[in-house]
Amino acid sequence: MKTIKIMPCLDMKDGRVVKGVHFVNIREAGDPVENAAFYEKEGADELAMLDIAATLENRKTRLEWVKQVSAVITIPLTVGGGISSIKDIELTIIAGADKISINSAAIKNPNIIKESAKAFGSERITIAIDARRNKEMPSGFELVVSGGTTPVGKDAIEWAKMCQDLGAGVILPTSMDGDGTLVGYDLEFTKAVADVVTVPVVASGGAGTLEHFYEGVVKGGASILLAASVFHFRTFSIKQVKTYLKEKGLEVIL
Repeated sequence: MKTIKIMPCLDMKDGRVVKGVHFVNIREAGDPVENAAFYEKEGADELAMLDIAATLENRKTRLEWVKQVSAVITIPLTVGGGISSIKDIELTIIAGADKISINSAAIKNPNIIKESAKAFGSERITIAIDARRNKEMPSGFELVVSGGTTPVGKDAIEWAKMCQDLGAGVILPTSMDGDGTLVGYDLEFTKAVADVVTVPVVASGGAGTLEHFYEGVVKGGASILLAASVFHFRTFSIKQVKTYLKEKGLEVIL
């Protein structure tokens, strides 16, 4: 049985942790360094930090944030947002990231997946896939970029398979239909991705109850459970989530 990991996510804007719904209606959720240290102490297995405005503002991830956050934790840190070249990846890893999350840059230049996996190892390369429902796509899911604002005209599930084939070590699918809504992960989308890849899949976007975390694994096929709102606003502790999953028969590290 695979060990399920819990991954809080720090969405970053202007040096603060923020959280929105459907990627808009952003509200403040605290200091990234304080949050990072708190989550490690609480038992988080990994941490994600996403610079949500980097691509939209056409700039790089702020490496200072990466340095500050990585300095206070020992768990793996995945950093994403505005990373668009091998040099960006190298600088982000030097700043303290253990893994890199790429989205828009990989769609523009799929070769960056192959090059970065070769240079840094597949296990360090996460491909984030944002999608919306679109009946015209073979799978029913269309890729979107730029913080969910721009449809690409590509099938999201075909893209997930291609990313793995190119060397991605983790796939992080987020449904724009569910982000920040607290009504549960988009299980149909998560499962569709999990069905076509063998690498770990991160369930992301919409966790609001303990049951949602369990469903992310048993119905969505995910082995990493990412959440933001429920942790930032202290709806649940990480220990509560892990205890619940363990009671339901899943393997977790308490």
